[in-house]
Amino acid sequence: MKKNQNRLAIQMAIALICGLTFGSLFLVLREHLLDSNPNLWATINKLLFQDISAEGATDAIGIFYILGQLFLNSMQLVIVPMVFTSIALAMCRISDTKTLGRLSYKTIGGFLITSLFALVLAGIVGLVANQFGIFNVNIDNMSAQTGTTGSNPLLIFVKAIPNNITSVFATNGSILSIVFLAVVTGLSINHLGEQISVLKKLLEDVNKIITVFLTFLITKFGPFAIFVLLTRTFAIYGVEHLKPALAYVITVVLTLLVFLTLGYALFIFIMTRLNPMAFVKKTAKVAMFGFSTSSSAATLPLNTKTTTEELGVNKEIASFILPLGMTINMNGTAIMQVIAAIFIASSAGYQVTVGSISLIAILALIASIGTPAAPGAGAVILFTVLSGMGYQNDAALLAYSLILAINRPVEMLVTALNVVGDAATAVAVAKSENALDEETYHSL
Repeated sequence: MKKNQNRLAIQMAIALICGLTFGSLFLVLREHLLDSNPNLWATINKLLFQDISAEGATDAIGIFYILGQLFLNSMQLVIVPMVFTSIALAMCRISDTKTLGRLSYKTIGGFLITSLFALVLAGIVGLVANQFGIFNVNIDNMSAQTGTTGSNPLLIFVKAIPNNITSVFATNGSILSIVFLAVVTGLSINHLGEQISVLKKLLEDVNKIITVFLTFLITKFGPFAIFVLLTRTFAIYGVEHLKPALAYVITVVLTLLVFLTLGYALFIFIMTRLNPMAFVKKTAKVAMFGFSTSSSAATLPLNTKTTTEELGVNKEIASFILPLGMTINMNGTAIMQVIAAIFIASSAGYQVTVGSISLIAILALIASIGTPAAPGAGAVILFTVLSGMGYQNDAALLAYSLILAINRPVEMLVTALNVVGDAATAVAVAKSENALDEETYHSL
């Protein structure tokens, strides 16, 4: 088992390097051909990278797009049943209501601790960057973003309890509602005990089928998917907007990397007194997978497998914490939104103070809870933060458009941070509950 796990990690690392290498080569080729031979690049793009669902792409082949979407669709196919069955079964298996309550507040507490440190770090970095004038850029050549509207962040909590059960199960965008329904179902089955046997057995069987399917998908096709997704992302990524946003990109990437490599390691050491290097090493492939797919939901199966089989977290605890974390624990998203909001405010001429940064952090924390676990969602939800702060003049819309144009690579790193944060909280909670196999955790 350990040999297979190490082999998968090595394969994913190789795929990551190859994807970044080939993607960068295609990026350079793209910029060269757009200047010298745009028709040739258009042909290459149609053959390999074109989104065939886009308007006007009826004659495109888009090999890399098709392969990437097939894998992502396969992963997303089971998100709703996986989250529902895993959380419901976790509720069923926790017979002691005191244990359940203790587990819940420890989990939420772990999420809040990491989120607090993430927001403080982002606020400090953003304030320093603003004070030194790093975010004062020229954005006059951009066209304003249209079609995106903000909303009250508190609506997240209202929508957590659905008024139509079928609509919730019909989309991957209502995971918070799925969590609520799963908790209610699991607790109800737990309360009724032996009176409910068929439904519980059905949930267990569905969960087993999902586990087998996802294990096969990840081990057999995961590394190849990483290569395809990364290559295409960087190949279609233009650099025309990169220069004015270079300060934002460098600032947020460095902040995310610091928190990913040092922040979670420090959290593990403080909360558990365990060797944080074992955690960092074993979650590396989870971070790679999250980086390449840019989807917390698609990474959940691998995260669950790694957390239980390699980090030694009790399966019931992992089944409760990880899907919940995928829904509400968005440290990377919060960091990105805080720095992006400060960048937009500075670029658009708004005054940035400690007070305004504190308000941005609160709004980012609330908004990130409702961020769908899907690629690109964080930058869209950012508009909610901007609306709450009143950053809506023309210059702010231009700067927001700039963020949307160049944010995909940043979102990839954001996802890596989010999924590793879920695993870190699971380890900390399991340790406090004496439900962590430390021999497995420390094994190579």
